[in-house]
Amino acid sequence: MNIHEYQGKEILRKYGVAVPNGKVAFTVNEAVEAAKSLGTDVCVVKAQIHAGGRGKAGGVKVAKNLDEVRTYAEELLGKTLVTHQTGPEGKEVKRLLIEEGCDIQKEYYVGLVLDRATSRVVLMASEEGGTEIEEVAAKTPEKIFKETIDPVVGLTPFQARRIAFNINIPSKLVNQAVKFMTGLYQVFVEKDCSIAEINPLVVTGDGKVMALDAKLNFDSNGLFRQKDILEYRDLDEEDPKEIEASKYDLSYIALDGNIGCMVNGAGLAMATMDIIKYYGGDPANFLDVGGGATEEKVTEAFKIILSDDKVKGIFVNIFGGIMKCDVIAAGVVAASKQVGLQIPLVVRLEGTNVDLGKKILNESGLNIVAAESMADGAQKIVNLVG
Repeated sequence: MNIHEYQGKEILRKYGVAVPNGKVAFTVNEAVEAAKSLGTDVCVVKAQIHAGGRGKAGGVKVAKNLDEVRTYAEELLGKTLVTHQTGPEGKEVKRLLIEEGCDIQKEYYVGLVLDRATSRVVLMASEEGGTEIEEVAAKTPEKIFKETIDPVVGLTPFQARRIAFNINIPSKLVNQAVKFMTGLYQVFVEKDCSIAEINPLVVTGDGKVMALDAKLNFDSNGLFRQKDILEYRDLDEEDPKEIEASKYDLSYIALDGNIGCMVNGAGLAMATMDIIKYYGGDPANFLDVGGGATEEKVTEAFKIILSDDKVKGIFVNIFGGIMKCDVIAAGVVAASKQVGLQIPLVVRLEGTNVDLGKKILNESGLNIVAAESMADGAQKIVNLVG
């Protein structure tokens, strides 16, 4: 789950991590009032969307007076911001962060991620702040420093101090940087983060180390114990189909293709998308109905796929182990009748109760194309859509 920059900073502030003062605004007048309350000569007007690269896309403006705050707020609110992370469709700006300006002396990068190779959290840092860490890794990998953190001990002051020295934090500010990093690690662990990225971390003219930006992502599997984090969820930033899928505990991710996929098991779903691509098609989604899906769940999954206007055909690929083929078949038939299916549908069933499942499909009276294998099904749906 993603949250906005201002929400991430609210969390960081609670853990003693230094961030600039700022307020969220949903209207132009709120933006101006927020700037007044900050009482600083310079304010920064920041578009709040779930995507990076806002600055390059014109979503971050420096205002030197209240008139400029009003002008920038009018310009940004309601604007569709296109960044390298939003895709060409962009995202509409519905809220702004009005923040005090900072006398920036130097920008750095600090981030915490899970290294799946070692199953440990890693602290990464670089003195090349303000640019994408992927760009730094590609061009100057020697400027990225890492500390692998022992989960029993946690991030030690020694490790944080070594990182601070490696990225050339001024010696008089090293203790501040250590406090910053240990606080960030505490947020990462206690709030079930999957990413905690500060880019840039800045040193200011008055001798402060603070987060000028904050990107916190959370592990969806841990949200059941993070009720306060769930309150930050912004449904306007999510695909409506993905929101609907989450209500039925379906793993759904929208893609750009035109062949809808319904599969049981994440691995099989990935393989299904690959084989569709192999035969020249483009999957419209990743959809794993899981191993214990009910007829209702399958019906809702089918309806979610069909709610995507780009979908011109559907490939149902089920290997029944725990998931029974007859349940899938009944769900497919029910959903097809409910929505009045008008597009090609290819179904491949294999496993538990496969004969019963095929019988349900054959006797449904619907125009369903049967496939004998995954490759056969992929070829048939690609040809039908083509």
